[in-house]
Amino acid sequence: MAIIEANGVRKAYAGRPVVDGITFSVDEGEIFGILGPNGAGKTTTVECVAGLRVPDAGTGLDPVADRDRVTGLLGAQLQESELQPKITVREALDLYSAFYPEPADWRPLAERLGLHDKLDTRFHRLSGGQKQRLSIALALVGRPRVVVLDELTTGLDPRARRDTWQLIQDVRDGGVTVVLVTHFMEEAQRLCDRIAVIDRGRVVALDTPAGLVAGADGSTVISFTPSEPLPDAELAGLPGAVSYETRDARVVVHGTDETVNAVISLLARLRVTAHRLRVAEATLDDAFLDLTGPADGRGLTERAA
Repeated sequence: MAIIEANGVRKAYAGRPVVDGITFSVDEGEIFGILGPNGAGKTTTVECVAGLRVPDAGTGLDPVADRDRVTGLLGAQLQESELQPKITVREALDLYSAFYPEPADWRPLAERLGLHDKLDTRFHRLSGGQKQRLSIALALVGRPRVVVLDELTTGLDPRARRDTWQLIQDVRDGGVTVVLVTHFMEEAQRLCDRIAVIDRGRVVALDTPAGLVAGADGSTVISFTPSEPLPDAELAGLPGAVSYETRDARVVVHGTDETVNAVISLLARLRVTAHRLRVAEATLDDAFLDLTGPADGRGLTERAA
């Protein structure tokens, strides 16, 4: 059952479309990811959904006309947000709790986000990562049915980032639908049930992380260091190969399962030994670049180191 439906959402500034007819739906109880290059329209899209910007066109539950209904369902952690410089963490959490009839107990939330020892610290004295964690806590304190998290873990160290990922999974397991805007591919691949990839204001792909990877050109990656250089013509002619590169004597080929067998046959025919041979599936990074990368980054190419 869809809890968010965006149909043909458009937003332009000075006649230039930033969001150009975006359509997607988010099912209740899922973690829905939105990926895209910088300036692709991701943040504008979620701000239209949340009622923070008025779209020029599009249908769905209107977060402006139905403001009270939407704000009662929605929590948001924005890419950039500020509080009064002298407000303390405790005061901010108490203040935001007062906005809701049945707020969550923010103390366990503050503990989970590593803010328990910063409750009496003023906002302007928090680090960037601590401000980010406070923003997440404020988005969750109202017990929302839907939470929008824009660049969730920007500024967090690796341990804090993984702890926050676990928190978001726990939030979803508690019945909250999560819309996650991110540019961290590992984050999206680990957390999201489905992902919409936005480029130049349009949805260019919508699938599960595994589906996006499987649909990418060169979904199998073969890498090895040959005992002697291989002819470019032989590498370019490998069946199923989409691209290859040679860097510091190491060869990396993007292709299919057919390409794996072809590489092994080529090595045997030329009597070349492959050192540190690795075969792996492509990652979400590869799928993302395939969907949004520049035109000269696709096709069979050989790039020097």
